[in-house]
Amino acid sequence: MVMNDPIGDLLARIRNAQMRKRDEVITPASKLRAWVLDVLQSEGFIRGYKSIESDDGKNNIQINLKYFDGEPVIKELKRISTPGRRVYTNVKNIPKVRQGLGIAIISTPKGVMSDSKARATNVGGEILCTVF
Repeated sequence: MVMNDPIGDLLARIRNAQMRKRDEVITPASKLRAWVLDVLQSEGFIRGYKSIESDDGKNNIQINLKYFDGEPVIKELKRISTPGRRVYTNVKNIPKVRQGLGIAIISTPKGVMSDSKARATNVGGEILCTVF
């Protein structure tokens, strides 16, 4: 099956797994997904992830979700830039998510990073999603 929006699919899988209180979720592997998961892990929104191989030989990523007092740590995942409508920003206009309590994940020429790291390295790019 052809997938047009791999990041949107990743976010939907995480949201659906958290609604069902799952400890882990499996998604197809790609470099972009791994980079986004690196940011989520470094910011403390997920416990971690690892690459696994399925029975049919395809690579997948197993994501370990994080909960606090029975509630998911991730309250909101929102896709900003879609394949049909790309959203770019410079460093001065990077949005603050919930007055700085959440993060925006940005794809920059220096890699995929959180909004605070993008401001620190003085680089803008495509806003992939916001996390709160």
